[in-house]
Amino acid sequence: MNFPDSLLNKIVESKQLLFFTGAGVSAESGIETFRGKGGMWHKYSATDLATPEAFERNPNLVWEWYQHRRKKVRAAKPNSGHYAIAEFEKLFNSVSVVTQNVDNLHNRAGSTDVIELHGNIEKNFCSDCGKRFDFITFEEINKVPKCDECAGNIRPDVVWFGEQLPEEAFRLANYKATSCDICFVVGTSAIVYPAALIPETARRAGAVLVEINIEKTNLSDLADYSLIGKSGEILLNLLTKIKNIKRAI
Repeated sequence: MNFPDSLLNKIVESKQLLFFTGAGVSAESGIETFRGKGGMWHKYSATDLATPEAFERNPNLVWEWYQHRRKKVRAAKPNSGHYAIAEFEKLFNSVSVVTQNVDNLHNRAGSTDVIELHGNIEKNFCSDCGKRFDFITFEEINKVPKCDECAGNIRPDVVWFGEQLPEEAFRLANYKATSCDICFVVGTSAIVYPAALIPETARRAGAVLVEINIEKTNLSDLADYSLIGKSGEILLNLLTKIKNIKRAI
């Protein structure tokens, strides 16, 4: 794939890169955006499965759904896009990832500075006392487990519809947006707020905005460069180009 020389030069001259990623990156690892077609879950809406009210109303149903999702996530593997983003860390002073995904794939691919705006499906906490139960699989438990401190219901550490983004994560994401030289917006239409404020903030702060998506989005007109295609292929090719340029300098 050919990239504009102006883009390559701006990337090479940068010191801080920010990757703002969404569901399109995970889709290339075979992870559905929310729920697949068919099967027993097809009849449920988001309000049945991903809201605080749904968990209060039927915690066992919600827990079973997230156990189903976790199995899908654990079976998935990071793709070339995840690995390329992690590899950029070897070439630049600072490479940060702000992701809307909850699948933990950026961490598994080796990225070391990952801000998870919507949480992490591999983590849990007690809905009553807040005790953490991170990276405990609870395998084969399709009934909501109880906290060993207060007997409250344990829930996934993901942001449900109607909930606020984690304050510290959002603050840190905004800081990264204001300090980066290049902001890559990868696999997302960037229309879900307040997360979508991150690329807008980066652009206003003077960063070069690079969109990588399978199709044009509402963000395309704001972007300095819009690269259309599979994010894994584009990022891997871009990484190779930047490596070659840096070797030649």
